[in-house]
Parts: sequence; structure tokens; C-alpha cells
Amino acid sequence: LVDSGLVGAVIDVSTTEICDLLLGGFLPATEDRFGAIIRTRIPYVGSVGALDMVNFFAPETVPERYRGRQLYPHNPQITLMRTTVEENARIGRWIGEHLNQMEGPVRFLIPELGVSALDAPGQAFHDPAADAALFHALEQTVRTGPSRQLIRLPLHINDPAFASALVQQFRTLHAGRRRERAGGGRS
Repeated sequence: LVDSGLVGAVIDVSTTEICDLLLGGFLPATEDRFGAIIRTRIPYVGSVGALDMVNFFAPETVPERYRGRQLYPHNPQITLMRTTVEENARIGRWIGEHLNQMEGPVRFLIPELGVSALDAPGQAFHDPAADAALFHALEQTVRTGPSRQLIRLPLHINDPAFASALVQQFRTLHAGRRRERAGGGRS
């Protein structure tokens, strides 16, 4: 849809299928996960939604190499596996390398207090060290500047204020893009 030119900007909150791509889950993205944004250069507002989990079918489908890991039965057909510090660093680098290829305006928001409902204090996947590894890898990898920014917020991804921040960034970038198209870059 983005490649068709019908979409003028994107909010991409949940990037979880990257975990499945890199770690062998059953709902993987392709290597072209951010390709349409890179090709079209449209404004992109993204985040780290559900990068704390890899998706598998029923528990018996979890690969042997992961059998000793922290698993969560989402329902009888879906089993989730918590990502580790090392895996989150790898995921952060992968995303960062792709954000660096985006030539349009980018705002990537980082919710410091958790990346999913399961990654909140007292919940099964709450792991501040794994989240910190993800955030650190993004900060070390992404080449920030006026058009490409990482924005850390002391919020959980499911906080209404985090959703408001995403929308505000989207509106700002999309309005700027519309002004550019209407006036050749003049306000």
C-alpha cells in the first residue's frame, strides 16, 4: 500500500514480527520490513511494540533450542517466548540499520517503562535489562539528526500519553510533508 503512493505517512507502533524474523517465530516479517518506507521516503513514526516476544503455535511447536526459555501461553494455540538481552540488542541493531536507510523524516519513540502489556511491572515478561539492551542498541546504531530522531519517553507503550505522543509526532511530520508538497518546501 505504501509503495502505491496512496499512503502519505505511517505510524508503525508494533514491530514485533521482526523478532519472529530474526529468531524463527511463526509470524515473521520479511527482510523488506521497512522497504516501502525507505523507497518512498514518506514520514515514518515508529516504536518498539511487542519486541519482547517471539510467536510460536502451541507449546510443542517451540523449537528445541528454546525449550528452556521463558514461555507464556497466550492461548492454547499461541505460545510467546520472552526475548533476552542479547536478542534485544540484535533486534535493536537490525531496526537501527533500517531506520538509517530512511531518507524521509523519522521519529522513533522509545517507551522506557515497557514495550507490551506483558512487559509491565509485575507481568510475566517484565525485564528492564532486556528492554535497556534494545534501547541502547537503537541509540548506538541510529544516526540521528534533524530528520531522524529517537525520542525516549518515561512511559509504557500502552499509556494513553504514549499514544498521544505518537499521534503528535505523526501530525507534525505529516503537516510538514503537506506544506512541502503544496509550496515547494516553503511554509
